[in-house]
Amino acid sequence: MNIAIIGSGVFGISIGIALTHNKDNHITMWSESDESLNKILDSKSSFKPLGGIKIPDTINFTTSYETCLKNADIVFIMVSAKYVNQVSKDIIPYINKNMIFIIGSKGIEQNSSRFIHEVFHDNISTSKFGILSGPSFAIDVSSNEPIGLTYASKNKMTFKSVLNIFTNTNIKVRYTNDYLGVELCGSIKNVIAIASGILEGLGYKESTRSFLITESMHDIKELIYHLGGNKKTILSYAGVGDLILTTTSTKSRNYTYGIMLGRNEDTTSYLENNTVEGYYTIKSIYGLIKKKKINMPLIDLIYKIIMNNEDPNELVNYLMKKK
Repeated sequence: MNIAIIGSGVFGISIGIALTHNKDNHITMWSESDESLNKILDSKSSFKPLGGIKIPDTINFTTSYETCLKNADIVFIMVSAKYVNQVSKDIIPYINKNMIFIIGSKGIEQNSSRFIHEVFHDNISTSKFGILSGPSFAIDVSSNEPIGLTYASKNKMTFKSVLNIFTNTNIKVRYTNDYLGVELCGSIKNVIAIASGILEGLGYKESTRSFLITESMHDIKELIYHLGGNKKTILSYAGVGDLILTTTSTKSRNYTYGIMLGRNEDTTSYLENNTVEGYYTIKSIYGLIKKKKINMPLIDLIYKIIMNNEDPNELVNYLMKKK
């Protein structure tokens, strides 16, 4: 199949590399500027952000939407959540009704508290789209480690095409129709990862972090339910799988940022030089639960620690008081 990948960040590139293991895939990636494209092309032979792996020559790169999307059967949207609205508007002149869209962007739009599928669908009215999410650090995906991902769509017919393009890769994909639950899990896990990092930064051990993760799973399950999703989604790759990965590894920028908060370190430079999705998502999640009048004390507390400099030790006090 002809595959277009919109977004040339490390995760988009890692998915592109994984898809080259299926020789029937023909991949073109879009990069936002000549500068970012040249950085990739100059380091293709040893791409440091992915551990020095070689980016296959079979992946084509361009800064043109028209070139990237020409003859595409499947289009991956792999930009940061805050860019999905603009990108989905920009590509409209170059798409057709037969294209299947796979959204790998995670998060909730900050100002509107809308889910990414809502942002996308407001601009591109099609049923042929889904959300791809799950425990998958970019460096592991590009290194061909066995990975499990969840694909969420109301149009199950698109799942067959998704399975086809991942044939001969080390990525296993399972289907659900609950894209709200999948998106919520993919968003809020970054927030919980910050909280888990805070606990490590405070000096607490694995048992306490597991305590937090378990409590957060109950809260996420209830939030999914209140927003109209399926509680069982918390048990999917996109749910508990991604939650465990992101909340326990220093490969996670959210977890690392949380450690810095727990140690009372200055995080200004880190936020400027790294995309810490949970930092932005906490604002969106906080706004969403307030708008929907949903009671989530854990989210309230994490928001106050991050945004209002609340004492991080209150996180442990919360865990011990929670009934």
